[in-house]
Amino acid sequence: MSNNLQTITSKLWAMANELRGTMDAAEYKNYILAFMFYRYLSEHQEQYLVENNVLDIASDQSINKAYLEQAVGGDLADYLEDISSSLGYAIAPNDTWESLINKINDAQVIPSDYQTIFDNFNKNAELNKEAVKDFRGVFNDINLGDSRLGSSTNERAKSLNNIVKLVDGIEYKGDDGKDILGEIYEYLIGQFAASAGKKGGEFYTPHQVSKVLAKIVTHGVEKTDEFFNVYDPTMGSGSLLLTVGQELPDGIPMKYFGQELNTTTYNLARMNLMMHGVSYNNMTVNNANTLESDWPDGPDAKGIDHPRSFDAVVANPPYSAKWDNDETKLKDPRFSDYGRLAPASKADYAFILHSIYHLNNTGTMAIVLPHGVLFRGAAEGKIRQTLIEKNYLDTVIGLPGNLFFGTSIPTTILVFKKNRKTKDVLFIDASNEFVKSKNQNSLSDDNIEKIISTFKERKDVDKYAHVASIEEIKENEFNLNIPRYVDTFEEEEPIDLVEVMKQLEQDNQEIAELEAKINEQLKVLGVQI
Repeated sequence: MSNNLQTITSKLWAMANELRGTMDAAEYKNYILAFMFYRYLSEHQEQYLVENNVLDIASDQSINKAYLEQAVGGDLADYLEDISSSLGYAIAPNDTWESLINKINDAQVIPSDYQTIFDNFNKNAELNKEAVKDFRGVFNDINLGDSRLGSSTNERAKSLNNIVKLVDGIEYKGDDGKDILGEIYEYLIGQFAASAGKKGGEFYTPHQVSKVLAKIVTHGVEKTDEFFNVYDPTMGSGSLLLTVGQELPDGIPMKYFGQELNTTTYNLARMNLMMHGVSYNNMTVNNANTLESDWPDGPDAKGIDHPRSFDAVVANPPYSAKWDNDETKLKDPRFSDYGRLAPASKADYAFILHSIYHLNNTGTMAIVLPHGVLFRGAAEGKIRQTLIEKNYLDTVIGLPGNLFFGTSIPTTILVFKKNRKTKDVLFIDASNEFVKSKNQNSLSDDNIEKIISTFKERKDVDKYAHVASIEEIKENEFNLNIPRYVDTFEEEEPIDLVEVMKQLEQDNQEIAELEAKINEQLKVLGVQI
């Protein structure tokens, strides 16, 4: 993080914390992040109007002033139509960020203005039928009537004005003049996740863990003009998808696919992707239950399945979540090859099978789960055995504990590929190499590099990695618990008893000498011994 970014984000976080008062961090993020996104969309629209000469701007005129003067009356609809056809959304002149700031500065904001702005945004989102899914309802999580913003409508409007002014004060450009909004946004999501504790883990994968997954699934990707398609079935705020994009070799175009059950988090992901410069036509995201509604594409009206497969699948699903494992799901093509369903109390293997189903024959999948998936028996043991027999499992990586928000348990990354040339599994025990801190452990760049280089080289490393043959795994009855394959036991040095006796004799001699000295001193002081 550059110094400038560090200064901006620290200042912003301190001010945001002050403004939120008694409001829970997980909820307050909905306000501050949504307004950041609204500002971004508004300024992005201004950029479009200038670059495409949509407006005639006089030398002494702001872009917003020209827009207010020219997009009026019957012409307004044409302007909105034009903007929407290119950007996927459109903001009317009276609702732009600059118009809102001017109203606040002139004390002209009335409480209903915020509702009007978001209602108008939703209405204009319907103009572009292709993009409507990406923009519709994206601001619906802003609860304008929340009493913690203020007990009266005027007080609430005042609180919203303060948030808008705070967001307006953010410097969006870095030291090098580059747009750093996406990084600021990502930092804030991380901060909100940290202060939301357990709830934070629901929408954010720590960046270092995302990096490990992203480096794994992009390893060996050749430069091409073809789109690289990546899918996250439990995408949270979208940070894992974005990290994959950052790890791809420069110049490879990418399409982002994701699904998220929680509507608030789904809205967060849409904003996060767009604020990192992902165009609406390069993202396809859905708000639904991945294990219930198979997506993307799933069965058609006649019940025939048309699965879409991807070059990479990444996932950090909710650990050991409950799910509906009704036996009719055994007919579901995602699960039918395995003969058993994941137990109702632990959906871990349901997420694994869903993800593999959507992986193409040349791609890589990486998923983070609790260690139980490596050794639990019954139905999970049968599914695990089938996956190994199909030769899909490529690598098992043990991570340190306390890396994630809301849980201190150690986790494991499972890597799967469909067309593997060898029948073996690489085990990496990275559980003892991390940076310790008070609240949460983290991985350093060196820790990450060691995991990735070991993954690429695929060789035994003493006390760190082992390539296990399928026979070895069978001998262990398909139990994948890492200590069975990677011995990290450190032998203690043998004790030299002669040396120990010599040391004891010396200690006894020193004690006797000291006692004699003390007795001498006591005699001098006239103490009877």
